[in-house]
Amino acid sequence: MNVRRFSATAFAAALLIPSVAACNSTGGTEAGASATPAASGDASPGASGAANGDAKQALLDSTNAIREGNFKFTMSAVGSTAEGQVHQPSQSAQIKLTIGQQSSDLMMTLDMIHIKPDSWVKADLGGTSAGSVPGLQKLNLGKYQHLDQTRIKGNRNLGFDFEKLDPGGSAVLTQGITEARQTGEGSYAGTLDVSKAAEAGSVDPAVITTLGAQAQSVPFTAKLDTEGRLSELVLKIPTVGQSAPAPSATAVPVPSATAAPGESATAAPGGASTAGAGATEEIKVTYSDYGNASAAQQPPADQVVEAPPEFYNLFR
Repeated sequence: MNVRRFSATAFAAALLIPSVAACNSTGGTEAGASATPAASGDASPGASGAANGDAKQALLDSTNAIREGNFKFTMSAVGSTAEGQVHQPSQSAQIKLTIGQQSSDLMMTLDMIHIKPDSWVKADLGGTSAGSVPGLQKLNLGKYQHLDQTRIKGNRNLGFDFEKLDPGGSAVLTQGITEARQTGEGSYAGTLDVSKAAEAGSVDPAVITTLGAQAQSVPFTAKLDTEGRLSELVLKIPTVGQSAPAPSATAVPVPSATAAPGESATAAPGGASTAGAGATEEIKVTYSDYGNASAAQQPPADQVVEAPPEFYNLFR
């Protein structure tokens, strides 16, 4: 088993990279100071390849509060979940990530605390092959590893850039909207071009390459709160070789143990699941508690150790 490869592919499998803010939204601005990109064109709804200008602009505007850097979030994809909070006023963030499950070959949980300029990560391993991880006894599992910033600079798995605050990359993703429409009060649906987010890092480039032309029209749904702030963004990534299905209120993609490898099942009305043609993998990001996140707390000194070389090797 190649543990280094596990680390890289597991984070990539999450598609959205939750342990860093890999998007173009910048921090350090005052509330309301962030400019919102204008929706290009004002094409009528239903025009081929065009976005409804009002709907797209509402979605672009919805990410302004994220740029202020004071919120809680969750992220989920097939085989991985993350939750945490960003608190720019204290230059701190905390993210908890789970990849895999106990029945997997290898499961990893990470509790990451960032208080500028320091970072700590507590890792735990599970799964049927956890005992065979090279250097396992030197990994100080269950302790908070204090990280050497010179060794994690540019490392998207372990670092956090307080100039780029959005772990979900929603600002970049919404800029890639190619069609949008309002489906209800605070609810939207449409398609977006995820290839536009590749350089920003909010979607794994390998996934975009595999999707090919389908990357240019990935279905999404979104919800805004009563103040017009983004509360939920769901991408429905088509499995390779399948056409992207249109967003539907009665067919929601869900992970399924009965789906073929690399696929998700689609929940039909009444809870039935199907896999195959039109199958998708769902990526969901939620935001909440705008303006009410709390500062991350430094771990107790008796639970902290300096990270050994073997720990950094896991994330190369």
